[in-house]
Amino acid sequence: MKPIGKMNQAELAAYVHQHLSDSGLYIVLSGGAAVGIYSDGEYVSGDIDFVNARFASRNKIEKSMKELGFAPIGRHFGHPDSDHIIEFPPGPLQFGDGKVKATDEMKFDTGTLRIISPTDCIKDRLAHYYHWGDRQCLKQAILVASKHKVNLVELQDWSKLEGKLDEFDNIKHDLIKNTYR
Repeated sequence: MKPIGKMNQAELAAYVHQHLSDSGLYIVLSGGAAVGIYSDGEYVSGDIDFVNARFASRNKIEKSMKELGFAPIGRHFGHPDSDHIIEFPPGPLQFGDGKVKATDEMKFDTGTLRIISPTDCIKDRLAHYYHWGDRQCLKQAILVASKHKVNLVELQDWSKLEGKLDEFDNIKHDLIKNTYR
């Protein structure tokens, strides 16, 4: 096994996910690290966010992370051999008012990684854009859409539920290149 200090972000996420999954925890990669994977590394996030989708106790998460050599740093976890910090935002797994119905899995040499889909990754980024005006997250959503086929109808319906259909209509042309209906 590759040492933690030599793992890239995706490999580290898969390694941590595999261990926590083997310990009975149900977590799903989300946030900027998902953008990093779906952008083939064009975007790099400094942290790894695993949504604690089934509300495991902090103590159980901490015990599993310590087994891997990670120590708590406030609400995050760090490892002395890695620059990446790991966080476990609480579930449910949803973006705005839309719950995630399915996740994807990716296999790495370091383990299997449960991750939100490219379409849900875009919802995650658009939620930050819609509700807080985060233009960097809009760029990340467009980057993911440029690399993967995403469900435009689902994004439009979700945007409507968020009360952001006008905003969606204004950016739809930037997302439309690689979408399906």
